[in-house]
Amino acid sequence: MPYGYYYGIDVYYIILILPAFVLSLAAQIMVSSTFSKYSKTINMSGLTGAAAAQRVLYSHGVTNVRIERVSGNLTDHFDPRTNVIRLSDSVYDSTSVAAVGVAAHEAGHAVQYAQNYAPIKIRNSILPVVNFGSKFSFIAILLGIVFSFSPLITVGIILFSFSTVFQVLTLPVELNASKRAMETIRGQYLLSDHEAKGAKRVLTAAAMTYIAAVIMSIAQLLRLLLINRNRR
Repeated sequence: MPYGYYYGIDVYYIILILPAFVLSLAAQIMVSSTFSKYSKTINMSGLTGAAAAQRVLYSHGVTNVRIERVSGNLTDHFDPRTNVIRLSDSVYDSTSVAAVGVAAHEAGHAVQYAQNYAPIKIRNSILPVVNFGSKFSFIAILLGIVFSFSPLITVGIILFSFSTVFQVLTLPVELNASKRAMETIRGQYLLSDHEAKGAKRVLTAAAMTYIAAVIMSIAQLLRLLLINRNRR
């Protein structure tokens, strides 16, 4: 019977992965419901998501970033390769409080790149290793188990650990982008105080998904380490 299994039950999965999965699911439900709620709240100034993103950029002296529409819902992102903020259909020309919060957050990422924000540079520096590890870590672990070759299992776990480090580094990047967004929203009076609280709730709910991702990745890494330790 594989290590970490008792009476056919994967104990480490139950005590580590399952709670992390439940948290991740709860976070997704929270962000979806919170975004839906404040998507129905129209801001008094009539500011669209695209205009809000532009205001955040200009307030930080960033003038070389384009803003485009992208299809889908909550598909908003900043692409540093092309210097383009892409806002979803539910954000780009929406005048909702949620749209302003999300658009300002994505503009916050563009400002991070423009100002050479250290955490995002560190995170991006390990991205090639993360991409490689995500493709081959479990293959290495599986082959190591099949052929009872512990060094290969260790290599697989090390490769996977870079994904965990990436998730950990992503969290402060996302929190900082939201912080920049809220500072501009309040400092430039893009929303009223009451509306700004709604935008903050949207961004806080989104942050929970990144916290859940960190916990899930750590749980997966810990499970692999415990299984490997038990083999020895």
